[in-house]
Amino acid sequence: MKYNFDEIIERRHTNALNTDGFRGYIFHAGPDKKFPFKDDEFIRMWVADMEFATAPPICQAIKDRVDKRIFGYSMVFSDDYYEAFSHWCKTQYEWTFPKEELMFSAGVIPALYELLGDLAEKNEKILITAPAYGYFKHAADYNGRELVRSFLKRDMKGHFTIDFEDFEKKASDPKMKVILWCNPHNPTGRMWTTEESKKIAAIAEKYDLWIISDEIHCDLIRQGKKHIPMGKIMPAYAKLITCMSASKTFNIAGLMFSDIIIRDPTIRKIFMSNDKNVGLVNPLSIAAHKAAYTDGLDWLDQLKTYLDDNFQYVKRFLETNLPQAVFEIPDATYLAWVDFNAYLNDEKNVPLFFANKAGVLLEGGDALFVGNAAGFVRLNLAMPRSIIKTGMERILKSILENHR
Repeated sequence: MKYNFDEIIERRHTNALNTDGFRGYIFHAGPDKKFPFKDDEFIRMWVADMEFATAPPICQAIKDRVDKRIFGYSMVFSDDYYEAFSHWCKTQYEWTFPKEELMFSAGVIPALYELLGDLAEKNEKILITAPAYGYFKHAADYNGRELVRSFLKRDMKGHFTIDFEDFEKKASDPKMKVILWCNPHNPTGRMWTTEESKKIAAIAEKYDLWIISDEIHCDLIRQGKKHIPMGKIMPAYAKLITCMSASKTFNIAGLMFSDIIIRDPTIRKIFMSNDKNVGLVNPLSIAAHKAAYTDGLDWLDQLKTYLDDNFQYVKRFLETNLPQAVFEIPDATYLAWVDFNAYLNDEKNVPLFFANKAGVLLEGGDALFVGNAAGFVRLNLAMPRSIIKTGMERILKSILENHR
């Protein structure tokens, strides 16, 4: 490989949430919370950023922008960013959109916090599939909107599907206003098929619902897969908002920049007028994201191959050592969603169990993933295989000791 994904990079003392913020994020605790392991002894398989160096063209673009030596108030004024991003969408998904629909946010989550308040009133409802990314619930709670869950179905092999009958029943509620959609799905990693997406689109149109389509993981897909944006499924539906970013794909989440594609001109105006950053963006973020879409494809292709091998390694490890664990290699993301219910004896706090017994930081369970997630863990596999090997061996040891 041209890029070294086996390299272990020290992240401590860089103000990284990954290394320094796990107590507050996972355990809602302060620095006084103690574990049997020292902080630098943990294997960190939790928060959704990578342990890989960011692509060299992106680093170079940031350096080039630093060489300009002035970092004053910045906005996206020129067309070159839109042209780069639009070209990426056209070549990767065979889909694009008019320039006037492109808005910006410090992240998809900040955009959701704003949009749920813009699109639904206090007595109205938001619909998700569950399990779900925890911040979907946080965004609804922040705005005082009721979050309604439609639970995904799962077969014996760990394959998740949509319960369309239940989904439509809940969508038909007169107080339902927004479908908060996630494709690829977090945490299961499902990429919804054209047929599945069309069914959801038909439900949205039938009940005149807004769709916010969170597609932030759409480039982190297995080799040979192809992302299908909801914008391509619904080419003329005015009540669609698409959220994308290079942040997850190219490991630049800390630069806080995302693309929010809003078709409805009235909602665009409301979104802009309520923007807490008044349209300002980090100048380094603009440079980084443009470089990702212009020069990042070769790095991404090699990353996907490395991630595919990581997933194969974990699949074989579980089949050999923990055969009652249920796991299907996901279509997308670098996150493994594993059912350990057969081994955890109804353990109530799965992340705490593995932190204390294995020295592995991970996320899982209903509290973090909004229901339908008891006994499941989400493992970040975007790291050198040597670290994954150590983490899986520790997980195995802790489970075997617990399951005697």
